[in-house]
Amino acid sequence: MLSTAGCLGGQSSSAQTVTMPGDLTFEPKTSTIETGETVTWTNESDIEHTVTAYEDEIPDGSAYFASGGFESERAAKNRISEGLIAPGESYEHTFDQAGTYGYFCIPHESSGMIGTVQVK
Repeated sequence: MLSTAGCLGGQSSSAQTVTMPGDLTFEPKTSTIETGETVTWTNESDIEHTVTAYEDEIPDGSAYFASGGFESERAAKNRISEGLIAPGESYEHTFDQAGTYGYFCIPHESSGMIGTVQVK
């Protein structure tokens, strides 16, 4: 089983890894997975990042997701330090509903650090 702490990409066929390299991007910018699969975001840079869903860019009725386990975008922004992913650390989320999910890094959104998960 995959766990959030210390999760390494590539250990499961039902997971996709998105990296956060040193250029303030998510790679790949758009991920396509099947319903029930997990995306693992791995921080490969030397600075901290977040993975924070845009509340208005997730399908109705789907679970909100954010590093730090927040229930809303506002909570994530208000307590950013609790959601930071340190260099070498990972965050994962399993997507149980089809649709398109937009997300961003709170400290680097203005630099264009945004991404999308498309769940089929």
